[in-house]
Amino acid sequence: MRQILARADRDVADWMIRRCPYLELASHFTAIGLLEDGELIAGVLFDEFTHFSIDMHVAAIPGRRWLTREYMGECFRYPFLQLGVQRITGRVPASNAAARRFDEHLGFTLEGRCRRALAGGEDLLIYGMLKDECRWLGVGVNGTANSTGTAWRPRNGSADAHESGSDADEPRAVTAA
Repeated sequence: MRQILARADRDVADWMIRRCPYLELASHFTAIGLLEDGELIAGVLFDEFTHFSIDMHVAAIPGRRWLTREYMGECFRYPFLQLGVQRITGRVPASNAAARRFDEHLGFTLEGRCRRALAGGEDLLIYGMLKDECRWLGVGVNGTANSTGTAWRPRNGSADAHESGSDADEPRAVTAA
């Protein structure tokens, strides 16, 4: 059984860092995990929140079929509907063709290239998605249309909940499918 995991920011972030060596945690972040039979199989981390924009990072166990409409709906509703940002930014090493295809599949648009921005002189690609371009907002738990928001809530129920980067409340899992 798959479950969406909220309020376990540090656990999900630590799991993601082990899979994404380029990922450096900002002082404030929020993460949403996806559990399968109690095992973390994917994570989405948000940081660099500016009230208008936020950065999104994604990691998953290679080869696992984890990308569900329900999980993506939750991951996009959090920044766009709950925080109220107008854009999400994704940063991808130019050599990571799989991540580039993944971002484009989700609906991100390639917006620019930062030359020699990574270790070894590798270029960094900047992808962006605007709220009105996001096709994931209407997808709810179990694939049903959901216009009322997310099936989970942040630690304190506020738009600034992601600011702490800690687990103030107990982790919470919501059955996704």
